[in-house]
Amino acid sequence: MYSAECCLRLKKLKRASASGDETKTAGVTRLHLVRNDVITQKFRVAPIAEKMREARLRWSHHVLCEKEDSVHKIGINFEVIGKRPRGRPKQRCADKLHMDLKAAGVHPDLALGREMWRRNTRGADPATKRDTP
Repeated sequence: MYSAECCLRLKKLKRASASGDETKTAGVTRLHLVRNDVITQKFRVAPIAEKMREARLRWSHHVLCEKEDSVHKIGINFEVIGKRPRGRPKQRCADKLHMDLKAAGVHPDLALGREMWRRNTRGADPATKRDTP
């Protein structure tokens, strides 16, 4: 599997998103009391959650286009027999994939057409919005 398909550490990544290179480039320190949201809007950096969703959807395109007997496709469609433990169920890769598909408004049947899939699943990069008035 690839790097972003099941990453659940999103809160930690969101918190640290603008605390790196953007703040140094802007010349902002903690004494200036500037929020991360303001810095990311200034530099037009896409939210990490959107970029991760885009990466997971790109990965799922590869899986959905594979043959039925491939290891990845078997792993995605695999159902464990038995009861799940008490409490809140752990989030599985398939659950996260279904949430991403729903958020993007894409049906898995569109995966057969590469151009249509890319057009519907991409869009986390705000650099394309920068050039338009």
